Amino acid sequence: MNFALAFVSGLALVLIFPRFNLTWLAPVALTPLLVALMREARPRRRFLLGYITGVVYWFGVNYWIQFVLSFHGGVGDPGGWALFVLFCLAKAIQTGIFGWIAGMFMERWWAVPAVSALWVALEISHEYTGFAWLPLGNAGVEMSLPMRVAPVTGVYGLSFIFMMMAVALALAIMRRPRIQLAWLLALPLLVLLPPLPDLRPGSETAVLVQPNVSETEQWTSGSLDRAEQELASLSLRAVLASPRKVALLVWPEVPAPFYYYEDRRFQDRMDQLARTANAAFLLGVVAHTPRGAPLNSAVLISPQGQALTRYDKIKLVPFGEFVPWPLGMLAKHISTEVGDFESGTAVVVSPVGTHKIGTFICYESVFPHLVRQFAANGAEALFNISNDGWFGKSAAREQHLRIVRMRAAENQRWILRSTNDGITASIDPAGRVRMRLPSYVQGASPAEFNFLEHQTFYTVHGDWFALLCALASIALGAFVFTQGKRSDLARR
Repeated sequence: MNFALAFVSGLALVLIFPRFNLTWLAPVALTPLLVALMREARPRRRFLLGYITGVVYWFGVNYWIQFVLSFHGGVGDPGGWALFVLFCLAKAIQTGIFGWIAGMFMERWWAVPAVSALWVALEISHEYTGFAWLPLGNAGVEMSLPMRVAPVTGVYGLSFIFMMMAVALALAIMRRPRIQLAWLLALPLLVLLPPLPDLRPGSETAVLVQPNVSETEQWTSGSLDRAEQELASLSLRAVLASPRKVALLVWPEVPAPFYYYEDRRFQDRMDQLARTANAAFLLGVVAHTPRGAPLNSAVLISPQGQALTRYDKIKLVPFGEFVPWPLGMLAKHISTEVGDFESGTAVVVSPVGTHKIGTFICYESVFPHLVRQFAANGAEALFNISNDGWFGKSAAREQHLRIVRMRAAENQRWILRSTNDGITASIDPAGRVRMRLPSYVQGASPAEFNFLEHQTFYTVHGDWFALLCALASIALGAFVFTQGKRSDLARR
């Protein structure tokens, strides 16, 4: 029964997110696991119960990783499945640790806040252990009341709220004293927080281009030239068709050898496109370090056709832009570059007229503390250029969009996404999708937005809440463990 309960929690976590979107399960998804932990006294079994939940979750939510590895990584179906299963087994260790410690916390009168803090500590640990994706709080991106905490605590505050409910329900099922549920009386205080920004139109316009370039294209000089001309023509038509002055033209990260700094012909063409459009031009390119290592970069060109700034991607995708040690002999990265990409080192804020923008690239959207640094450094609007084509026709696209929507609400900034083949969209400061292009087609569309100067508490102070949860979990874990040791000695 306990193993079945752990499996149900893992399945519920999968059902919360795209493609199922049963977000109403978020406050109860972990309840079956917590009940199982309360029914099981043995630490190793508690670890195993948490581990089962983790394996099911990672396998069900990130199933698309197998396709990326097998098809684009060149290891075939057997190799893709083998690496993906190893990935799930490794990531589930953290959920196993949660099960082990949470089982001890559930015995205490302070279980509701302690287990909730422990879950948040688990979530933020993913950012530093190789791969992060979809914290529980992302399920609340369309829930107006819980979302009020996003500009204060980031996504982790929503995870904490959902876990409070899950823990309280588990305690009620196990007939624990009602006083232990009193922690939930704090939740109505959410109404005291400022509501999310109103639905307002944007006064600025950007043209977002969706090239729909195939990831399997074998480029020649002729095909590359045709692609550049086609995209330039598509961009200019959209700029000219816009009823308002276009402030920015945006091209995404694409699987094409766009070398702005090494290819003078391409550079001249892009500079001329910016001059003709009379707009700042943001585009994804491949740059190189002085040693020749490739960089995944975003270049901003002025309306006068001069390169203003370059941002080099800091958070690289495992197996996408580098192969983690020691798996280099088993798989290759999926990019078209020879050799692993190198990480950038600095957050760059770029000028657009009298305003400033920040650009983060693809997978960097899953790192709240990185995205908020752009706004903290003065960016008044944020841009996310991405190539989600590597995901195939999987739920990863919608999952990625949900993640970006949370970044918009945390920082109360407009975020404009330009992607290779979807999902290209504009997102307002409340995390609402305001414009969206159809996926898997070539297109370009104007998108409204505003430059905003106000900085949220989260923008200024970052992951203070998650770090506080982590410190509290360490302290409480040490306290319970030490107390348990003393009890063992007393019994002896």
